[in-house]
Amino acid sequence: MSHSGHNLLIGTYTETLDFVTGNADGVTGAVYDPRTGQVHDVTVLAPTRNPSFLALDADGTRLYAVNETHTFSGQPGGGLTAFARDLRTGALRQLNTRSSAGVAPCYLSVDGRDLLVANYDSGSVTAIALQPDGSLGPQHGHDQHAGSSVHPERQAGPHVHMACPDPVTGDVLVVDLGMDAIFTCQLTEAGLTERPGTRFAAPPGAGPRHIAFHPDGQHLFVVCELGSVVLTLRRAAGGRLDLAHVASTLPAGAESGPANLAGGIRVTPSGRHVLVSNRGQDSLVMLRFDPGTPSLTLVHSQPSGGECPRDFCLTPEADRVIVAHQDSRDLVVMDLSEDPAQLTLVSRTEVPTPSCVVFAP
Repeated sequence: MSHSGHNLLIGTYTETLDFVTGNADGVTGAVYDPRTGQVHDVTVLAPTRNPSFLALDADGTRLYAVNETHTFSGQPGGGLTAFARDLRTGALRQLNTRSSAGVAPCYLSVDGRDLLVANYDSGSVTAIALQPDGSLGPQHGHDQHAGSSVHPERQAGPHVHMACPDPVTGDVLVVDLGMDAIFTCQLTEAGLTERPGTRFAAPPGAGPRHIAFHPDGQHLFVVCELGSVVLTLRRAAGGRLDLAHVASTLPAGAESGPANLAGGIRVTPSGRHVLVSNRGQDSLVMLRFDPGTPSLTLVHSQPSGGECPRDFCLTPEADRVIVAHQDSRDLVVMDLSEDPAQLTLVSRTEVPTPSCVVFAP
């Protein structure tokens, strides 16, 4: 990796919302040095509003950003921005923008020739066709959720927090924090339709946020923001997902501490551990996976080294973790050991209101 190329892409907040005081200028790049574990050369790559979540296409030449807003280009709702990316320099060139067809989009993923978008505030998922040049084309599908759950403020209506392709089935999995539910959908020429009889109901008040997939193809892990738990799911007949185990993301005794919102989730390439960030307790925890049971056991908890660890990623070598702290405005790098399970602080770099961190080829 040459030092001229930005191999870290950082989603940020540029504006003040009710949960964040954004001070960034747009999509941000940085250079991660695998020898030293340092992050440097933090640079604004593309000015755009609240690009709080990013997704790269398979070869790294196209980048997509949500614009997590309530109005975009003079219209109600959020936006999406597509960029072409220079593999040599990491420079971004804006291709086009369009509406996300919902309010406050917070997540997106590339599914073949479509972009899947989760609109948090309005509780919907949108599929946008991608053009041959990578730009955003017409809307290909849209599903507006309707429902609620037990938390009086956070679950008064639907709040879609993630929409992603299932790597095993090719279906689209949609995580709704407001409804305590995971929808399994098909994306066809006709658009998005839910598969009958496959909706997964999370424990009431859990508030499912994101899914991570185990490399065995049979197990999925769902981090639940409101309940500070991880659900272990097992694939069952007919495309259903069965609940196998519930594990806390907080060490014993921490429950009585400050209010906590679980954040990011990742599975190590070995499949032996699941990592979760806690916002409030401000920690990163490692849970060991036992496929025989199947169950998760919390085996290590480490202060994250900053405030509000909203997201994190594993390095390509899977020997370190890079944590994006939204409120202390920094990236923290930690050494990751699986035997024994341990996280150790390596470096800290100031970055304006980071909310998402992605490695780029």
